[in-house]
Amino acid sequence: MSLKSFLELVEIKTKIASIFPYLIGILFSISYFKILNLGLSLLFLVAMLLFDMTVTAINNYQDYKKAKDENYKKQENIIGQANLSTKLVAFIILLMLALSLILGFSLAYFVGWLFFLLGGIVFFIGVFYTYGPIPLSRMPLGEIFSGGTMGFGIFAMVILINTSQDPIFSLNLDFTNNTFSLNGSIFAAIAMIIASLPLIFTIANIMLANNLRDLDTDIKNHRYTLVYYIGRPYGIKLFQILMYASYLAIILGFLFRIFEWPTLLSLLTFPIIRKNLKAHEHQVPSPRSFVYSLRNMVLFNSAYAFSLLLSIIWQYLTK
Repeated sequence: MSLKSFLELVEIKTKIASIFPYLIGILFSISYFKILNLGLSLLFLVAMLLFDMTVTAINNYQDYKKAKDENYKKQENIIGQANLSTKLVAFIILLMLALSLILGFSLAYFVGWLFFLLGGIVFFIGVFYTYGPIPLSRMPLGEIFSGGTMGFGIFAMVILINTSQDPIFSLNLDFTNNTFSLNGSIFAAIAMIIASLPLIFTIANIMLANNLRDLDTDIKNHRYTLVYYIGRPYGIKLFQILMYASYLAIILGFLFRIFEWPTLLSLLTFPIIRKNLKAHEHQVPSPRSFVYSLRNMVLFNSAYAFSLLLSIIWQYLTK
């Protein structure tokens, strides 16, 4: 297998979807919780990217195996296109999965049981998103699980890592007495949820845009996604609502004093995003329509990350 084929198998270009929750999680840890653990954060970055590539490779492998359309298998799926050995693909998947698990367990040792629990949930959803007799991606749940696991899961895990020396949340297990206790700040939990909403919505929109574009092909391959049940017109409306809700989350965060005023600068992206949403509506279901979900995600979250960085600078200058 060539490097080019491997990068296409893991769809390396789409990894930016997991980089943003990671980056914004770090910036939010600094701006809101005033703390950073650089060493463990870098270790998590490697583990996260490995697992993300594993999930994508599993998705392509399963799509190839389960495809009913021969044209899709030979012309559209990378395994058929590049004539890759399915045994080699399976070996690479297992290797990446093993490495990401080793790194994950190592991080859990330093961070604690809550990280282990959240990581286990993300791992379970990630693997069974495309694997098993009824993968989650072939059900009307893809948007919920992709947005939830990447938008909130990665973001929350980064915060748990950075606050591990002075935990804001902790899960304590007492195996002797067969008890457990969960401790933490309610307001900190609310802050994390609100701060993660733009990530959840913009990442869910990537899956939604993909399903809006591929509806006809998905039906041929017996993939019944959310768009199959609600139809393209309502799917397009949902795509727009989720994007607009990302701006609402920023405003809400400012009103609850979760964000400093520089975060409001991310609202300046609204005219471009609105233009992209209109263009997307007119181009569905053409292949080009999917590009707008990536453009919106990159533009909005870049502005979000930059505004958090400005907030950190503002806090430093006004000490």
